[in-house]
Amino acid sequence: MQLIEIAHQRIRQKGLLRALRPLWRRYIFSHWQLVWLQRSPLAPVAAQRRRTCPPVHLVAITPHNTEAFSRYFPGQVQAMTDLAEQGHTGHMYVDSHGNAVAMVWASTRDYHDRHYYGCTFPVQPGEYFQFAGEVDRAYFGTGLSTQAQLDLWSTMLAKGCTRIVNVVALDNVQAVKMHLQLDYQEQGRITHAYRVFGCWRFSRTTHYSGKRLAHLAPRARPRAPDTFIA
Repeated sequence: MQLIEIAHQRIRQKGLLRALRPLWRRYIFSHWQLVWLQRSPLAPVAAQRRRTCPPVHLVAITPHNTEAFSRYFPGQVQAMTDLAEQGHTGHMYVDSHGNAVAMVWASTRDYHDRHYYGCTFPVQPGEYFQFAGEVDRAYFGTGLSTQAQLDLWSTMLAKGCTRIVNVVALDNVQAVKMHLQLDYQEQGRITHAYRVFGCWRFSRTTHYSGKRLAHLAPRARPRAPDTFIA
């Protein structure tokens, strides 16, 4: 009875179509447009305005320490273990209690994402695919997401990687803006990932010219001193 009341309330608040859209995407049909971006790990990063970040420290993710995700990312503990067992490079940031509050991963070989999109992202020699970056909401605006990338860039640069590639969902405006602020450049290709009836997955790649994300780029402003990776 309570579930029916909750459903009625959501329909009243959002309207029938908006209320049913998440169910349609989850159980019937989902389509993600994943725009490819790239940048050099040696390129400078403009200083950003940020609030003070609570103390955290970087820990390399292994199959034996993924319980650290249990508090803030409980649904991803198994996925983190799987990625570590597959030999991908993972960084997590833990708080004073040993709980992971942020993560980011890198792959130097073709990466098959079986946990979410269900497609394979090709990786060329000399580059690495950056993925699964996430920060707990309490750390939004602290610059931790940027620091996590800087640390990973340094690690992968030491392994001989001279180019970063990743994808960002076209409808994830916040993530798109963050990447453009860090001077990621569009590659001109999009991976379309589909999920039908919650289980069948397939993908295709299209190409385009020009800029698809220019309208989300930060407005030009006087640049603060650049920070370089040593």
